[in-house]
Amino acid sequence: MTAEDSLSRIDDDDYPAYTMGRAAELLGATPAFLRAIGEARLITPLRSEGGHRRYSRYQLKIAARARELVDQGMPVEAACRIIILEDQLEEARRINEQHANAAESHRASDG
Repeated sequence: MTAEDSLSRIDDDDYPAYTMGRAAELLGATPAFLRAIGEARLITPLRSEGGHRRYSRYQLKIAARARELVDQGMPVEAACRIIILEDQLEEARRINEQHANAAESHRASDG
């Protein structure tokens, strides 16, 4: 591995750099919380060669959103479902915007 490879991993939000213990510490949560959101299929941590869970920064951002909702009194399963629905809504909005932009471009080229 080169130094350049190492630097690219530092900036990679999807690189599974955090152990369960470190991830829980960063979130101010417990390993049980991380297991619960994994069981709810909100995030799926990668596994090290030894079988230990590893989390990416992107996954920790999602977990932090779940933690926020749980801290407001929401059950873990409901928090996970809300986050999944928020993500689906954002994706639908992105697709709608792409279609609207394509339609606008088509109208502009016809006119």
